[in-house]
Amino acid sequence: MDVQQTRFSAQEIAALARRIDRPIVLVGMMGVGKSSVGKRLATLLDCPFVDADDEIERSAQMTIPEIFETFGEDYFRNGERRVIARLIAESGAAKKRIVIATGGGAFVNAETRALILDKAITIWLDSEVDTLVERTARKDNRPLLRNGDPREILARLREERAPHYALAPIHVVSCSGPHVQTINKVLQEISQWL
Repeated sequence: MDVQQTRFSAQEIAALARRIDRPIVLVGMMGVGKSSVGKRLATLLDCPFVDADDEIERSAQMTIPEIFETFGEDYFRNGERRVIARLIAESGAAKKRIVIATGGGAFVNAETRALILDKAITIWLDSEVDTLVERTARKDNRPLLRNGDPREILARLREERAPHYALAPIHVVSCSGPHVQTINKVLQEISQWL
């Protein structure tokens, strides 16, 4: 079956949602569409959506760029790990579905990665560097892109992080087209994975 051509009916999506017994965690590079895809996916599956970056900012009462500037990346990654662990634990304890979008570097942390792989349906959203450059240019809240050429930084980070992302059992390529195509691929892959 061609994944791109698959369209799920409301009944098929509801049946798939009933089979999901753990959080769905989206990992991948900044700008790949984890938040956009995650929100739409959560709506379709009738469950909450949480952006881990938003939760980090809420917990720290600072923006991510402020955290990076004030405390550095290591401090941020430690807080990120704790927030993701809390979200997964809360979802698992309640045995409820939730869609979580992680920051681009979260899955690189060995402890965070092990937790996500063990306790969640892990989906690597992937994209070409050109798509990442175009999407990240829309916002100025990317601390890692502030000191250099964004294309070079994104290409380097993507290459460095790809071996970690590749450990996710589900890999979906997000193209520059509408997110609905990516969401259909994600639904198909989750269905096959379950």
